[in-house]
Amino acid sequence: MSRIAYVNGRYVPHRAASVHIEDRGYQFADGIYEVVAVRGGRLIDELPHLDRLDRSLGEMRIAAPMGRAPLRHAMREVIRRNRVENGIVYLQVTRGAAPRDHAFPKSAKPALVITAKRALPKFAQMERGIAVITLPDIRWKRRDIKTVNLTANVLAKQQAVDAGAADAWLVDEAGIVSEATASNAWIVTKKNELITHDPSPQILNGITRLSVLALAEKKGYRFVERAFSLKEAFGAAEAFVTGSTSWVTPVVTIDGKPVGGGKPGPLTKALQKLYADYADAAV
Repeated sequence: MSRIAYVNGRYVPHRAASVHIEDRGYQFADGIYEVVAVRGGRLIDELPHLDRLDRSLGEMRIAAPMGRAPLRHAMREVIRRNRVENGIVYLQVTRGAAPRDHAFPKSAKPALVITAKRALPKFAQMERGIAVITLPDIRWKRRDIKTVNLTANVLAKQQAVDAGAADAWLVDEAGIVSEATASNAWIVTKKNELITHDPSPQILNGITRLSVLALAEKKGYRFVERAFSLKEAFGAAEAFVTGSTSWVTPVVTIDGKPVGGGKPGPLTKALQKLYADYADAAV
């Protein structure tokens, strides 16, 4: 079955989908995106993702390409046409196509692309855990906006792969862990307290992160939203990452050093179960 994409009001074969060469997303990374997990044909945390999409558009001063109701319909239609039961739907909005100039164009129309593909979480990684390395955080200072400008993330991810790791944790000049290349970073202290960076321009406020916090609170787990240092991470009892495609994935080594016992810890595994049940409830 050929894949289908939505591009600026039309459903087209994926192989033929295109935007103008002067689209500002292509030339300036002048756009934003969202990735929403699909489970059993349904969207996980759809409305929070769309709220964040609206926030990113507002921060970038890009007009919404359409209202929320037709956008939700288009997302579902792309999922239906691609017969995606388990996977992701990807939305990208740019400022549109215009003659190349740094200043905002006066007449450009926002461009919207929606795609969907089949995929499953990496359950083997979730079971055994992953290795991460640490790298200097060289990204821009508005990481709370989900922009398509991911050059620094791509370079860090590739450096991790080259080092035989699954991902990289990004660390600022003060030794504070911000997040991973495409997910939020967490540690569990030896006092069994969950720690994850507080919402700020230093991180993207992950939707899965928010869901896991809500599940932890409902379960009565102790947690604190605050910055934590790399030194704290090395001394943690457990560590993990959260994201729309990674769900809750244990981190078992950092820079080659084992975290806790070097295997997924009990609190991480409990949160994995809670989130998996939450995801399945969307079906």
